[in-house]
Amino acid sequence: MNKKWYAQPYILWSILFVVVPLLLVVYFGFTTKTADGSMVFSLENFQKFFTPAYLEVFLRSLWYAFISTVVCLLLGYPAAMVLSNRNLKSQGTMVLLLVIPMWMNLLLRTYAWLTLLENEGLINQFLRFIHVLGEGESIQFLYHDGAVVFGMVYNFLPFMILPIYSVMTKLDQSVVEAAEDLGANWWHVFRRVRLPLSIPGVMSGITMVFVPAVTTFAISAILGGNKVTLLGNLIERQFGQMNNWNFGSAISLVLMVIILLSMGFMSSYEKENEGGGLL
Repeated sequence: MNKKWYAQPYILWSILFVVVPLLLVVYFGFTTKTADGSMVFSLENFQKFFTPAYLEVFLRSLWYAFISTVVCLLLGYPAAMVLSNRNLKSQGTMVLLLVIPMWMNLLLRTYAWLTLLENEGLINQFLRFIHVLGEGESIQFLYHDGAVVFGMVYNFLPFMILPIYSVMTKLDQSVVEAAEDLGANWWHVFRRVRLPLSIPGVMSGITMVFVPAVTTFAISAILGGNKVTLLGNLIERQFGQMNNWNFGSAISLVLMVIILLSMGFMSSYEKENEGGGLL
């Protein structure tokens, strides 16, 4: 039996659930509905998107995704270094603790923080208990920009740590030992050996955090209380509330182009650094 037949179910699946939906999005994005209900080719949806009101949402989404990616990198790289330490006895346990929350649905993880951070939540109650806050006082943790960025960092931080950790565990320790034998201190070993060799993991982590961060809508809806509008929320409203599939599809296509460009840039940068040697 020809082994190519084994791929037929996968090809069929891809056509039905990837190609066809994508073609529908392209169709609705480049058409508008006339008064008689017919669809005509038009760029009106894209012209509407590039108006100041929607460009503000677009830039806000990119900015929040950028901030959350930077914060995840600053937190995730040191964490990956600690986890990759071969002298760490509880390495497996710590990695498991990092992975376990990812088994839970993103909505459940986000709603859990809603319970913790609300005005009568556990954190505010604890602050009152230790008399940091007075009776009846509370800190507004939710429903602003900081809460949305916090939710992104919390949910996507493992996607930054794991790729870097995976690369660091495979580093040739003899190279590190050779640098130390030649008199390099900790900083020089990190800057000239560990960091250059871990760049592929860093670039993978950046891609895995930035892409879901720029497309999210659940985090901003829950922790932002629908007061912070991102591109994901805008798309969700067009399809769910406004029933404007044409404009929603146009926004989705713009977002898709941004994601493909960012992934292409990260991929090309990663290839340039592969086999480039030590700096």
